[in-house]
Amino acid sequence: MADLKQFAETLVNLTVKEVNDLATILKDEYGIEPAAAAVVVAAGGGDAGAGAEEQTEFTVVLKEAGASKLAVVKAVKELTGLGLKEAKDLVDGAPSNIKEGVTKAEAEGLKKSLEEAGAVVELK
Repeated sequence: MADLKQFAETLVNLTVKEVNDLATILKDEYGIEPAAAAVVVAAGGGDAGAGAEEQTEFTVVLKEAGASKLAVVKAVKELTGLGLKEAKDLVDGAPSNIKEGVTKAEAEGLKKSLEEAGAVVELK
């Protein structure tokens, strides 16, 4: 059981970039897609017609850079894989979409990272 707790601890402490890399590995090497797994679980055990569908794709929107613009530019660069100039242009053009069509977990991770850098972020 201690090994599973250690594994869970490792998963919880992954950065957004590491989570994206893990999702890519799971998809490419094992054929596992996180969104597909959620659909299978929902299809197998939910009440039929139990209400509105839950949103599955989100857009992370940078509303403003805040006081720590340089830290936000660095965070955008790291999280998106953009070059420094492109990341700066994205931050300067706020409000702007940082990533579109991402899972709820990824969107919340991006939002948290950007807010820690000082940005004002919204999920749509």
